[in-house]
Amino acid sequence: MSTSVTAQEIHYRWNDLPAEPLKGTISRRLVTSERMMIAHVYFKKGDDVPRHSHENEQITYILEGALLFWFGAEDNRQVIVRAGEVVVIPSHLPHRAVALEDTLDVDVFCPPRQDWLTGTDAYLRG
Repeated sequence: MSTSVTAQEIHYRWNDLPAEPLKGTISRRLVTSERMMIAHVYFKKGDDVPRHSHENEQITYILEGALLFWFGAEDNRQVIVRAGEVVVIPSHLPHRAVALEDTLDVDVFCPPRQDWLTGTDAYLRG
């Protein structure tokens, strides 16, 4: 007779999760699984995310507000992503952003951002 392990779902409510304060007035809430991570990231107008890159694929979906992104090592490309819009950021692509207004973005990463989980994401803690 074999036994099997059944995976169990986990239910979260964003407002019940602690908001982690970062640089400026940026804060975030995280939900992570073994192979994915989703985050709510909260910006006030003018908050900026310095240029960085990571191995993780990233999908950013703006729920409220707008972010101006620069992509490439020399800021070769600019894109404004507004509420209801999504940008897909490939692995290792340098990028930075600034909030054009108060913004709520949803970031999805695969695999999970270990630097976010361990608190070693110094670029966001300046």
